[in-house]
Amino acid sequence: MAPAPPPAASFSPAEVQRRLAAGACWVRRGARLYDLTGFARHHPGGEQLLRARAGQNISADLDGPPHRHSANARRWLEQYYVGELRGEPQVQPKEAADLVETQKTDPALEPRFKVVDWDKDLVDWKKPLLWQVGHLGEKYDEWVHQPVARPIRLFHSDLIEALSKTVWYSVPIIWVPLMLYLSWSYYQALARGNVRLFTSFTTEYSVAVPESAFPGLFVLGMFLWSLIEYLIHRFLFHMKPPSDSYCLITLHFVLHGQHHKAPFDGSRLVFPPVPASLVIAFFYVLLRLILPEAVGGTMFAGGLLGYVLYDMTHYYLHFGSPNKGSYLYSMKAHHVKHHFAHQKSGFGISTKLWDYFFHTLIPEEPHAKTQ
Repeated sequence: MAPAPPPAASFSPAEVQRRLAAGACWVRRGARLYDLTGFARHHPGGEQLLRARAGQNISADLDGPPHRHSANARRWLEQYYVGELRGEPQVQPKEAADLVETQKTDPALEPRFKVVDWDKDLVDWKKPLLWQVGHLGEKYDEWVHQPVARPIRLFHSDLIEALSKTVWYSVPIIWVPLMLYLSWSYYQALARGNVRLFTSFTTEYSVAVPESAFPGLFVLGMFLWSLIEYLIHRFLFHMKPPSDSYCLITLHFVLHGQHHKAPFDGSRLVFPPVPASLVIAFFYVLLRLILPEAVGGTMFAGGLLGYVLYDMTHYYLHFGSPNKGSYLYSMKAHHVKHHFAHQKSGFGISTKLWDYFFHTLIPEEPHAKTQ
């Protein structure tokens, strides 16, 4: 017989108030207490919205309006459980039913929902995950889309592990100077007036490319990057690997699955420079092969800026607190829904343009009534 889980910690209302006065963000659900202090700045609705509910019962807020929180969001909340509030009744039948549903879909939660028990997960979190996930088979797709609030280690080697992570500011530091150098070089090439774009395989049909074409080519490169961003995210990052393929599951996890499993691991939110350089070199060579050097190079410089803006936007959507009603606020809500509820839609990061075009927008949900 399995040992009984340890009793939950108990807090008096005065103890909770002391923590709130010290700046903590504790909320409750019935008698259950959750410490959301560390999560507050990541909250999709903004930190102030969450802090305004500090000390309050959030049961009604989970059901909306403005929206009903997904099963993943409710499961995420359980990771911040700290104990019970003395003197309060236990969860109401509706809340208890929600907790039961949460536990059914997450083996990492104790049957009594006391704390998340990582020893009961499908993988051993004390070891690198990359070599384990391929053995999950048909359980992988559901497991990888149940996000957790903890960092991930992929490799045994400290060196390779370090190369698989990076800080966000490495992206502009490395790639913006290259983008500026290429832009200036190819602008000068266009200004010399000897660049021609062939419209057939002979020189008989060709047009001169003036320096005035530089802005248009540069913006075209940014535009094409936004399409590439969408296509890679949708068809490569969100491929569903066959359940019997250890290698494809492992590949999916290293490419994008690890980000969906730990969406707030700040060291894995932007593309590390070493693998990024290989992808960037591929696109540079491709454009050089199919277009005149100055034309392809200018478009490449624009695409490189588009990539930098994409990675910076992606980081900000996870860790920033945009003003309500702003474009970035809308994109943050869009992206968080993609992570927690709609993994098969909402593939645009910096723009929803291609989601509109390819009909993969996240469906609008009706405003839920407060229970």
